Amino acid sequence: MKITVKDLTKEIKGVRVLDGINLEMEDGYIYGLQGKNGSGKTMFMRAVCGFVLPTKGSITIDGKVLGKDMSFPESAGMMIENPAFLPNLTGFDNLKLLASVKGIIGKDEIEEALHCVGLEPLDKRKYRKYSLGMKQRLGIACAIMESPKLLVLDEPFNALDSEGERLLREILIKRKEAGTLIILSCHDKDELEALSDQIFLVENGVFSS
Repeated sequence: MKITVKDLTKEIKGVRVLDGINLEMEDGYIYGLQGKNGSGKTMFMRAVCGFVLPTKGSITIDGKVLGKDMSFPESAGMMIENPAFLPNLTGFDNLKLLASVKGIIGKDEIEEALHCVGLEPLDKRKYRKYSLGMKQRLGIACAIMESPKLLVLDEPFNALDSEGERLLREILIKRKEAGTLIILSCHDKDELEALSDQIFLVENGVFSS
């Protein structure tokens, strides 16, 4: 997978939240986004996932223009802001319901994703009973369960304990080795530098490397 971003600009109510971004990203690399809250990191991720359309410029994924040739990336897993799950379902049943939309994976892949993040597939607790860390783990499991070519994770280390952090590092390294293109934001500068092949500094919607 290759992503080409040309003059990406997004304005909301007259305010530029993304300002003329030009960059390229390729599979098998981890791209870190570093910046303060409100700098434009999350908006960029939303744009790459097709959730918002550019005011100007374009995002091209494997030769197809997002928002023109396709509405969303063809193979993407994402966790942006707070994942929404049904409170009265178990973690497994939530993932099973979401997986049924595309119908490309089954029980085995869902269980594997849960094991990867340290959750027990047979746990009968409802999502509403989950701790913040468990909710974060489930969001990560949801993002990886279909083995996407593009993985977009917004602050995935939030609320994780040390074991959860270790498991996430393992996931990121394995996915990278498998050829996944990973876009990652993290407030921990040392963590981001340790994991990323390239870091983009984001300030007032402007990207620099």
